[in-house]
Amino acid sequence: MPLAKTWQLIAGSAVAGLALSAAVVSAAGPWDSGQRKAERDKAASWSRTGGADHAATPGGPPQAAPSAPGVLAGVGPRPADAVGAAPDALAGVLGPLLADPALGTVRGASVVDTATGRVLFESGSSEAMTPASTVKIATASAALAALGPEHRIRTTVTPGAGPGTIVLVGGGDPSLTARKKSPAGSGGSLVALAADTAQALKAAGTDTVALGYDDSLYTGAVRHPIGRNDNLAPVTALTADEGRPDDSTSGPVARTEDPSGDTARAFAGLLRDRGIKVTGDPAKAQAPAGAQPLATTLSTPLAGLVERMLTNSDNDIAEALARQTALAAGAAAAFEGAEKAVAEKLASLGVDVTGTRFADGSGLNRADKVTTRLLTGLLAAAADPRHPELRPVLTGLPVAGFTGTLRTRNAGTSPAAGLLRAKTGTLTGVNSLAGTVVDPSGRLLAFAFLTAGAADGPAAEKGLDKLAAAVATTS
Repeated sequence: MPLAKTWQLIAGSAVAGLALSAAVVSAAGPWDSGQRKAERDKAASWSRTGGADHAATPGGPPQAAPSAPGVLAGVGPRPADAVGAAPDALAGVLGPLLADPALGTVRGASVVDTATGRVLFESGSSEAMTPASTVKIATASAALAALGPEHRIRTTVTPGAGPGTIVLVGGGDPSLTARKKSPAGSGGSLVALAADTAQALKAAGTDTVALGYDDSLYTGAVRHPIGRNDNLAPVTALTADEGRPDDSTSGPVARTEDPSGDTARAFAGLLRDRGIKVTGDPAKAQAPAGAQPLATTLSTPLAGLVERMLTNSDNDIAEALARQTALAAGAAAAFEGAEKAVAEKLASLGVDVTGTRFADGSGLNRADKVTTRLLTGLLAAAADPRHPELRPVLTGLPVAGFTGTLRTRNAGTSPAAGLLRAKTGTLTGVNSLAGTVVDPSGRLLAFAFLTAGAADGPAAEKGLDKLAAAVATTS
């Protein structure tokens, strides 16, 4: 098979979870998520020798492992006269599906060819609607554009203002964990931080300290406007394990009321385990200006955080990334500052933000407003070789029938199973779906569907899945 053009391979690797070589894939980001591992393994299988499950045929390319049938067909070269489905063909299929009463009373739709920017179908695409969790596509795009995929968030320990005091300083790392082994791959570790801190203290002849903690990097309300909710912990700059009291890593669960204090207390216990006596209970304190860290732990690179957020629809990561975007813009790391910073950063990418509002980063707030045109514009930008920093927006999207929030949707015998990646969005009466798919002619298409007013959520989701499957299979 002839090699595809460079831009085709770039777009194809993004949506198909493949890469041109192991070296190229490694440069794209960490391998802590399932999608990244799949990309690495696939890239390795493209070598002439193959891998453990990919034996090369004499004089030919490696063969696919019989235990791993193809998922997410890649963008391939097309003949000059192969233009794919015409807008009329898509309109003929999508129009009746979009009219399904199960989708509610209001709906918007957009389908775009990412390589050319050609609009293949749209209906109400300029109407701003509540997006639910599909707003995470916007949050991810803004954070990646502001900070880059390799950015890591620091959690540090510094000397305190007085002798014998140290301060645990939060940087807003949503991957920070107090567990001995990180449940979600690489990321900030309180265990490692405690070990390094204890070593530094002992080297300085100190074995007793008073511990303070500084979470002042974030300002404003720590509670989301919806109030207490099992889908999101209070948003602070110092939170370990997303404030979860159990061993869960995703999904709803009752959260701690005091993430910062609980994290500091866990850190104190880890110091004691390493021979450092901590007097009293940890208390809020301000790290001295310009204090040099005694120890530092780093978050998962931003690319990995984005992937984890999109795959699992992680609200805690989303709110953290919105605040990191605000910090990069020099704005207050609060809901209000993040709203302004995200909008400005998205506008700098050249997408139309008319009528939009980003009242939060997660989509839990019904005040959020986006258009389907904005969502497909961001997905197309992420597939654009001029914006390689946005690639994790595509590689983090769940795979229909296989991963994350799409594991049970368009699954089994659905013609779209394994063919499309998309971000889901669900609030009471609000259902949305936005993502990418390689159509039968080899084009990478971006699609977005927003609906509101549905009386039956599961029925609305089925309607959205039919729309997405139609985009995937119409030729």
